[in-house]
Amino acid sequence: MAELTLLSVARRLDRCTVLGPGARAVIWVQGCPLRCRGCVAAETLPFDGGTTCPVAELADWICGLPGIEGVTFSGGEPFSQAAALAELLDAVRARRPELSAMAYSGYRYEALRRGGPDRQALLRRLDLLVDGPYVASRHGGLRWRGSANQRIVALTDRYPDLAAQPDTSAGIELSVETDGTLSWAGVPPTPGFREGLEERLAARGFVLHTQARRET
Repeated sequence: MAELTLLSVARRLDRCTVLGPGARAVIWVQGCPLRCRGCVAAETLPFDGGTTCPVAELADWICGLPGIEGVTFSGGEPFSQAAALAELLDAVRARRPELSAMAYSGYRYEALRRGGPDRQALLRRLDLLVDGPYVASRHGGLRWRGSANQRIVALTDRYPDLAAQPDTSAGIELSVETDGTLSWAGVPPTPGFREGLEERLAARGFVLHTQARRET
């Protein structure tokens, strides 16, 4: 019997238009060895949280989503679970080869290229990479990224016109979960966005969804 490949997931979203080109499924992985000051997803940093999901189940979920252009991996640090994500992309593209793939990483592209075979395998399957740590002192309202040191690295020729498009914030999206809680996605255009949003919503009786429980 083949061994079941698992991925530790903090959250997933079936449709998002602010974390990459077009409408995209998004998976936030759980766990990150980096500790960027001002991280807007601090709940995804510990490796002992999240929900353990079989890669095959996630592939079924992505392939069943209508009207998406691709999938984006965020976190957490996707390259800490590179082998599972590479396997996930292979399973998705076996059925939906038209879907693009994008990932965020706190590591620079050059460092990832020098990494182990799992990291290189994931790089080979990506169309776009947003690389580099978030640096609060260099915060900017940029497209798909939070600070000026981060780059959008094209790894294939799928999106040749990206450089010609305005490098401005794609904004934030709010959504209502099935249990009635609110969640948000995107890269905040201003520092302190998350804290301010949570305070204002809490004052009106709303609670933002952060982290799913862990299942084994």
